[in-house]
Amino acid sequence: MKILIFGDVHGNLIALERLVKLEQSQVDFFVCHGDIVNYGPWTNECVRLLNDIPNVFVLKGNHEKYFIDGFYDGTNIVARASFEKCYASFDKSLVKVLDQYENQFQIDDFIIRHTIENRYIYANTNIADLKIDCNYIIGHSHQQFEGELNDYKLYNTGSLGQNRQFINKSCYLILNTDTKKVEFKSYIFDIKKVINEMKVQNYPQICIDYYLSKQQL
Repeated sequence: MKILIFGDVHGNLIALERLVKLEQSQVDFFVCHGDIVNYGPWTNECVRLLNDIPNVFVLKGNHEKYFIDGFYDGTNIVARASFEKCYASFDKSLVKVLDQYENQFQIDDFIIRHTIENRYIYANTNIADLKIDCNYIIGHSHQQFEGELNDYKLYNTGSLGQNRQFINKSCYLILNTDTKKVEFKSYIFDIKKVINEMKVQNYPQICIDYYLSKQQL
């Protein structure tokens, strides 16, 4: 069985639609590890699209929790400005959809969740103190990598919609449950469409500048 695992979509419908077009017929089902909402200009559309796709299992990320609770309690000024903009136009009837998302998904000896212990885990993070007793597939830090701890694997899918290194690069992975192999995958999308839509929707300049400041491929 082939499972496509992705997350950190962050309102990027351009990237999400391309993923579905490229991979839906190539895998058995999708697992999204969360953070569908906020930042990008299509939060409602991304939630609805994932709700309509057959064979998809969606998990909560920290940004889903912000939208369920109705407030952002973090300190990141770009995230706060984005939340205030996105939540104002968020279809509140979709809260019940977000609230139905689970916190983790397990298949065989792999656990998929947004992150572990609410931490940002990067390729160079010291993970010696993490308490894991199986293989994990996570997101949250928007950085694609593979690590190992106590004979268990730790994979980060990277971000589908808001890559922190190259803003126009979508990252995800495919888990083959028969062979236990993980394949990292990525593609390039047109970030100009995202930024132009942010301008059309009168996003705060700090949010637009954040996207413009990132490198592109």
